[in-house]
Amino acid sequence: MGLMARMTTIFKSKVSKYLDRVEDPRETLEYSYSRQTEMLAQVKRGLADVVTSKKRLEFQAAQLKERADQLEAQAKEALAAGREDLARLALERRQAALDQVAGLDGQIAELEKEQEKLSLAEARLAAKVEAFRTQKEVIKAQYSAAEASVKIGEAATGLSEELADIGLAMQRAKDKTESMKARAAAIDELVAQGALADPLASPGDDDIGRELRKMKGDKEVAAELERLKKEVAGA
Repeated sequence: MGLMARMTTIFKSKVSKYLDRVEDPRETLEYSYSRQTEMLAQVKRGLADVVTSKKRLEFQAAQLKERADQLEAQAKEALAAGREDLARLALERRQAALDQVAGLDGQIAELEKEQEKLSLAEARLAAKVEAFRTQKEVIKAQYSAAEASVKIGEAATGLSEELADIGLAMQRAKDKTESMKARAAAIDELVAQGALADPLASPGDDDIGRELRKMKGDKEVAAELERLKKEVAGA
């Protein structure tokens, strides 16, 4: 029995969590409001039925009262004509009509009490429904605002994570660029110092050979310059 109770509790807990995920409180509020408006409509229909029944009885009572007045007039007319028997019959019928009127008046009074009760119930229920409607709209607006805030927060969180990844990628790119620049500078320095061999240089070429070639080139340039000076002077 204890195991079954625990399993039932666990099942209810899981169902509750599932419903909490899929349930939209705005839909629940609208459903509750719809149910309340249906109940209010039923009360109004019941009140309308009571009023209709009361009006019908009041109409019947009015007809019977009118008939009783006619019978009284007939009784007077019969007495004037010396027909006491007809007068008695008319009065008996009048009394029966008045008895029916009394019965109808009793039913009308009961219906009036029922009408008052239903009217009061309708007013109270209408006030509750209106108060619920107002509160429902407030809660829906608050929920919608909170939902939007959550979505914005989730989007901002995702954007922050994405920006963080981009920042790391940019930092890695900067680090690699600085490393490559340093490497290039080191290679240039080594080449300038002659620490690295020139792949285009002739075999056996070294710094002494390069210096000698430079000196020879300088002498050739100087000799060519002197030749040009003489030609210009002679001209």
